[in-house]
Amino acid sequence: MDLRPITNKTQLNKLITHVMQSWQWGEFRKLLGIKILRYGIYQNGKLKTAFQITFHKIPFISQYVGYLPKGPMPDKDLAEALKKIGQEQNCAFIKVEPDIESSVVSRQSSDFHPSPKPLFTKYNFILDLTKSEEELLKNIHSKTRYNIRVAEKHGVKVEERTDDKAFEIYLKLYFETTLRQGYHGHNENYHWKVWQTLKNANMARLLIAFYQGKPLTAWMLLNFKDTLYYPYGGSSKLHPEVMANNLVAWEAIKLGKKLKLKRFDMWGADFKHGFHKFKQGYGGQLVEYIGTFDLVLNWPVYILFTAIDKMTPLKIHLLKLLKK
Repeated sequence: MDLRPITNKTQLNKLITHVMQSWQWGEFRKLLGIKILRYGIYQNGKLKTAFQITFHKIPFISQYVGYLPKGPMPDKDLAEALKKIGQEQNCAFIKVEPDIESSVVSRQSSDFHPSPKPLFTKYNFILDLTKSEEELLKNIHSKTRYNIRVAEKHGVKVEERTDDKAFEIYLKLYFETTLRQGYHGHNENYHWKVWQTLKNANMARLLIAFYQGKPLTAWMLLNFKDTLYYPYGGSSKLHPEVMANNLVAWEAIKLGKKLKLKRFDMWGADFKHGFHKFKQGYGGQLVEYIGTFDLVLNWPVYILFTAIDKMTPLKIHLLKLLKK
């Protein structure tokens, strides 16, 4: 197994398949003070697989958790590579969430164990942007199409923005939403850093819906290779009757086509939450990934960490640790 560091942005970006594995995303993570390393696995002198991995210190001990989101097939070569990296970086375990759909023939190594703590959902909606705008609209659920028309009739206007004032609007709506819905979101510094880094690389933009001059919904959209991503968004509780969220989603689809992208990745689907039904309304394909796995290098620490993570009120939020 020929494992080497990657120092060339073009080399890495050519092989990886998701924005979270892109060189630019890695640079954003560095700005948060997170250690990130990039590697390539070579075969007969030719680069075969590329990935980047972050490292996060476990509280109260000297060991780390490695995290490899949206990466390659967890096969024997990746297992051997991560064992070597994990030992060098003093990792108790490495969490991998491959960007591999369950329909792909698996070459998974038995060294990877199903994780009790996924960070990404196993399901996602992917919309085919190669279809015509008329066909895309036709494939949208009738209720969702109706809501889009309601927003248009109310005079809701959606603006594509990249200025700082627009970003401040986005932040306000994002934190209003996390507070209202009671879920853990990334902090302000995280959002500023991802925005600044990817915007400067022409990989980020905002869509903001206004009604009577007031912002009601804001989405951050990312683009990488042929894909548009919707990772983050927020909305006001004001004027739900004008269906601003529905119009923003439709404008995002049209933006993806304007950018000549081929796919719209909605960043996950969770059957337990209402937003699943919202995303489903746009006619995307529900895809299932192979799941989340842990490669364990220190079983006593891993077992203890996992046990503590399940406890309340002593719960260690792995989500906060890995995605702060």
